[in-house]
Amino acid sequence: MKYIFLIVILVISSCDTSKKTESISIGKKETEVIEIKHFPDNLKAKNIILAIGDGVGPNQITLSRIAIGGLDHRLFIDQLPYHGTSLTHSYNNAYTDSAAAATTWSTGHKTKNRYLSLDPDKEVLETIVEMLHKKGYASGIVATSSVTHATPAALYAHTDSRYEYKNIANQLINSPIDIALGGGKELFDLNKINDTHHVLTAKESLQLNFDYSKKLIGLFDDDGIERSNEKPTQRQMTNFALRHLNNQCNGFFLMTEGSQIDWAGHDNDANKMVEEFRDFDLTIKDLIKFVNKNSNTLLIVTSDHETGGLQILKQDGDKVIIQWGTGRHTSIPVGVQAYGPGAELFQGLMDNTDIHYKMLEAIDYKNLENQTCDI
Repeated sequence: MKYIFLIVILVISSCDTSKKTESISIGKKETEVIEIKHFPDNLKAKNIILAIGDGVGPNQITLSRIAIGGLDHRLFIDQLPYHGTSLTHSYNNAYTDSAAAATTWSTGHKTKNRYLSLDPDKEVLETIVEMLHKKGYASGIVATSSVTHATPAALYAHTDSRYEYKNIANQLINSPIDIALGGGKELFDLNKINDTHHVLTAKESLQLNFDYSKKLIGLFDDDGIERSNEKPTQRQMTNFALRHLNNQCNGFFLMTEGSQIDWAGHDNDANKMVEEFRDFDLTIKDLIKFVNKNSNTLLIVTSDHETGGLQILKQDGDKVIIQWGTGRHTSIPVGVQAYGPGAELFQGLMDNTDIHYKMLEAIDYKNLENQTCDI
């Protein structure tokens, strides 16, 4: 009998659902106001930038705002003029993973968790990158994770398992993606892909200019990009990608992801989450400036899902007390923010599949002529 009792105790202990509570200092940084322009209602976008804060729900933004500058602080994401809300459920589940979520923006269709740009019956779905390539567009992806992780992969890969990283890496090399920057170096044969791609592995390479005789891939770490002075940030990689893509072909599509915000949510690490979100928000600052200089560019900012069930419970002096509800994804709706021509389309409550169709509407996709792109 005593052995049975011991087993019961072990099972109960392993199912402990206690919630992690943290105290986070309230920041004092002053708000930096950035110029926001008005765009004519009849102006159509040419370029699309989709910025993804992986795992970011409303309270991740709120906590970052408080931790960086205090209760009345305004982040750069806050200053975007159009705001909406996106539902995030997948085809057959109340909560989504990154693969199914990214497939919605990429293809306009719901699918099962773990699937990348396949429908629930495993039929191939055409991605927005593949669609725009036929119209002469260039395209790029930036991620602080591996470039083969689910969010970037949904733009170029078709598989029923997001974890087939070698297969996904091979699909990237043979895809229309013109520039890919992130981690995942261990998955690629650098000598082999050097024939078809400029291969970058050092942060200093981002200071250089490259011709368009080959595609370009930057692999700055074996898996996700470690935070250090020797490694590039999302902001640095995004600015390099914009310089490379801008004014090429008929337009460009760029997806840039703050991947490790999500990882901090899974770890229930609020300080890490704020640190990663700060970098993401600085990337948004530079994207706003890019739109101001390139008025034919539409910027959309959103998330694939919320991670961690983050709650802000109360203020205690110069700190706020927060609590994590889980180490997994939740079904909490996420924000959608937009700036540039067509940004008004991204208001109100929408499904995540709507983002795909709104992007196409913003560039008047139906009336784009098929052209070639030699980038």
